Amino acid sequence: MTDSGFDPRTLIAESKIGILATIKSDGLPQLSPVTAVYDRESDAVLVSMTQGRAKTANLRRDPRAAIEFTSPDGYTWATAEGSVTLTGPGADPDGPEVDALVEYYRLGAGEHPDWAEYRRVMVEDRRVLMTLRVEHAYGAKLR
Repeated sequence: MTDSGFDPRTLIAESKIGILATIKSDGLPQLSPVTAVYDRESDAVLVSMTQGRAKTANLRRDPRAAIEFTSPDGYTWATAEGSVTLTGPGADPDGPEVDALVEYYRLGAGEHPDWAEYRRVMVEDRRVLMTLRVEHAYGAKLR
């Protein structure tokens, strides 16, 4: 919570799109727009990503990240920073790596119309679940 009474986690919970910042090997930030889901119970931001992408490689090398969210009107923003755990990719549609992606989907969108298809696609696409434990959250409501 900031001095103004603004709780950054409220915007984080309400937002679906964020800008994920990871650290490239040269130390510069690499920014990616991502679909994010906030799990209030565990105070973590979850993102599904693909093995082999820059953000995934960066996080395997340096598991620190920040993700920024902006309100639709642009006058409120929140950033979450923390350590990241990557789960996957999984080779078994019924394995624990894909189970984690199922829970991510349920948390963000509810039930899928065809879980078997979803599980198959998660393996085929080599999907990885990023879990960012929120160690610091900050932001501001400008209006």
